[in-house]
Amino acid sequence: MFDNFWGNPHVAQALEQMIAQQRLAQTLLFSGPEGIGKATLARRLGARLLGHAEWIEKDDLSLPDNLETVAAREKWPSEKRNEDPLLFASHPDFVTFAPDGPLRQISIPQTRLLKERAQFLPHRGSRRVFLIDGVDRANEQAANSLLKTLEEPPDHLVVIMTAANAYDLLPTIRSRAVPFQLAPLSAGEMQEFVRARGLDRPERRMALAAGSPGAAISLDIDAHDKRRAAMLALLKVAAGAAPFGTWAPVAEAIGRTKSEKLELHLKALYELLRDLLALQQGGGEIRNMDIRPELETLAGKVEFAWIRKAVAKVDEIAGLARRNIQKTIALDALIAELR
Repeated sequence: MFDNFWGNPHVAQALEQMIAQQRLAQTLLFSGPEGIGKATLARRLGARLLGHAEWIEKDDLSLPDNLETVAAREKWPSEKRNEDPLLFASHPDFVTFAPDGPLRQISIPQTRLLKERAQFLPHRGSRRVFLIDGVDRANEQAANSLLKTLEEPPDHLVVIMTAANAYDLLPTIRSRAVPFQLAPLSAGEMQEFVRARGLDRPERRMALAAGSPGAAISLDIDAHDKRRAAMLALLKVAAGAAPFGTWAPVAEAIGRTKSEKLELHLKALYELLRDLLALQQGGGEIRNMDIRPELETLAGKVEFAWIRKAVAKVDEIAGLARRNIQKTIALDALIAELR
């Protein structure tokens, strides 16, 4: 129904019906795993309402120029970022607000700018569309600032928000949006997508992407495997399956890679813990089939309570990651807690 959009036909159909009946909600919330297509669907919907899809697609945050812009701003002092809040607007009536800075957050200056620009009338047609990509990255102050716009949006404005988990948002924000949950694509849909895009190492990409087409495209398998090897070493030490001395060189290597964020290592940790749980409890297929023997050995050395505690501790670190904590200190502490 939307050109070049894969999966979740029920969501696309519901949006089509809203448009056909001229009952499109002014505030929409697309939630689902990273890479599932939330922002892609928002841009497709924006193109349906505004036209000029080729302009709107220039705001895709995965494009090299946009990635470079976001990465460059991480080195700016906070004062400079606050004076020049991040937005993308290749189409005059489609504006994308994206997480900014080294902690990748939606900032108060961004939400204030959104409130100001919400009052501007459309340059063309009868609508303007604002995409807040990663609204769950807004802190409480920024979220409260955004709430003022959502409570009384101008008649011409459609606000589309994306979030990995809708329940990470303030209840007051959730209650003002029509929610759409995007689910992972089926194996058949992913096979068709990977084939259509001509991606290399398709089987591994599909296993690691877990139904997210965006993840399948953006995945750097070699870099992923290095992070996974480091996190597997961490789990072995934390479980007492390897001496603590084997972790020291791994931690030093992680500390030297200043460009790699802690969150990337935590993702690898979550994947490994998920596979350990699946192997231990007979919970279905695992994602890291190529290292299954190592994972089976480790799964035999830990109990369910240990895995549960490990997940809880990784959750704690993930919550602190946005405060720019030291990677190696956080991971050392995790080993100490679990060992």
